[in-house]
Amino acid sequence: MTYNERDIDRIIEMAWEDRTPFEAILYQFGLSESGVIHIMRKNLKVSSFKRWRKRVNSRVSLKHLKKRNPEITRFKCSRQKEITGNKISKR
Repeated sequence: MTYNERDIDRIIEMAWEDRTPFEAILYQFGLSESGVIHIMRKNLKVSSFKRWRKRVNSRVSLKHLKKRNPEITRFKCSRQKEITGNKISKR
């Protein structure tokens, strides 16, 4: 699948956010974890990519739903506007 520059920027932004799980990126953009890794590798400097991967695999990051508190059942803040499909809410 081909993404425009705005979509790639948003995917990278979501990937850097510790509390945004890969499943949210999959839901919004149809992009699996390996796809996110591919985009990050392609668009970041090598040192930035390595730093991101280290952070994703650390205990600080909640990128994987397995690491999240089971009481958290949503992808986004309850006060955030609705996100549907590939449409990004206005900030």
